[in-house]
Amino acid sequence: MNQLYLFLLGVWLTGPVLAQTITLPEVLQLAQAQSVASKRASTQLRTNRWQFRSFLAQFKPQLSLDGTLPNFTRSYIQVVQPDGNIQFEPVSNNNSLLNLSLSQNIALTGGSIFVQKQLQRFDNFIQNNTLYNGIPFGIGIEQPLFQFNKMRWDRRIEPLLFAEGNQQFIENLEQVSLTATNLYFDLLVAQVNLQIAETNRTNNDTLYRIALHKLKLGKVSQNDLLQLQLGVLNAEKDLASARQTAAVATLKLKSFIGFRDEVNGQPSPLNLAVPNQIPGLVVDVKRALDEAFANRSAAIGFRRRVMQSTRDLEKARKNNGFNASLTAGYGLSNQGPSLGDVYVRPQNREYVTLQFTLPITTWGRARALVETAKADLELAQQTVEQDKLTFEQEIYTQVTLLQMLREQATLTAKADEIAQNRYQIAQDRFKLSDLSVTDLSIATQEKDRARRDAILALRDYWQAFYTLRLLTLYDFETNQKIK
Repeated sequence: MNQLYLFLLGVWLTGPVLAQTITLPEVLQLAQAQSVASKRASTQLRTNRWQFRSFLAQFKPQLSLDGTLPNFTRSYIQVVQPDGNIQFEPVSNNNSLLNLSLSQNIALTGGSIFVQKQLQRFDNFIQNNTLYNGIPFGIGIEQPLFQFNKMRWDRRIEPLLFAEGNQQFIENLEQVSLTATNLYFDLLVAQVNLQIAETNRTNNDTLYRIALHKLKLGKVSQNDLLQLQLGVLNAEKDLASARQTAAVATLKLKSFIGFRDEVNGQPSPLNLAVPNQIPGLVVDVKRALDEAFANRSAAIGFRRRVMQSTRDLEKARKNNGFNASLTAGYGLSNQGPSLGDVYVRPQNREYVTLQFTLPITTWGRARALVETAKADLELAQQTVEQDKLTFEQEIYTQVTLLQMLREQATLTAKADEIAQNRYQIAQDRFKLSDLSVTDLSIATQEKDRARRDAILALRDYWQAFYTLRLLTLYDFETNQKIK
């Protein structure tokens, strides 16, 4: 791809006279390699990957060191005396704490276990003494009971979001191809119109000169001569308009694919090849549907949306009823005036805490929340079913449209060839004074219309072709998934 880019760059910079003819596949390669849209898609892909890595890291052991160092205080505090009076006593101390812990989340239960070491030092600067308190070893568990388990649901939903984001990246690149195809044919149609305008200007000028000679011989009327002269003026006007349209379309295409070049202050020309080699593929509707449901991010989104609504229903049920939280721990602890005392014959350290909440009267709030979540789940299921039908209909329509447009492109190509031959015959007959100016004008119009129709038919076909790729993320030419 880089070699293609350098080759095109070298050719385009040679000057406006030596314009390189570039094909549709080459434009699509450039668009996917360096357009702003493709770079934005790559950035979104990296964001999606880092978000998923951040999610996975939650279920790996977490080692942390936290503390308060220093924690110095110098002030006066009130002290209640035995007789009830208050006396303000001076304090000057430092109470520092360090805690080293290793924790592990448990997705199955929604809780976590941890191992810790802790050391605390207290300095009393007024009495000039120091005390140490520490936990040489401690292990504990924090476990929600009868509560909504967010971690378990995240383990099911986050991989779907990750897969959805990856497929969205491929879709974004295919959207880049489709947009580039539209801009390619906008320019191609403009170039064809420019060629038609240049040819008509030349032909009208030639026929007008021939008519001037025939007028002297009395073979054409003054009215026919004026009609040909008007044709020359209209051709000049159409040529100026076609040049402006082609220049704008060129800038749009180059801007989208991320290439801006100038030669002597003017944009270099860019000639496009007519992609008239239509692949003779026949797309099976069932195969297209199967690939779309297997590859599209929307298909993954169908499952993810229903799963998220199911999660919200469970959350509404469990967070509005009885729930509790258990915290328990075991370890060793000690204290003393020196640091070593903490580790000499430490004592057992145990604690158990059970906190609970039992709603007694909520005035229907809990039920309302549950019923709302149920309704949201039903709505999500119904919406997904409708979206699936629309999804399938879109694929079916696009496959049918592709086959029809393929036939249409073939027919318009034949009509274009016939119209060009007919115009040539009409032009020769006019030169021989065997055809009227009106009949020649009709032949010219039919020739131009047939040429435009042929290019527009090709544009419709290739737009449908790349739209089907976008809708299925499958390459039916090579029979393989787009990755």
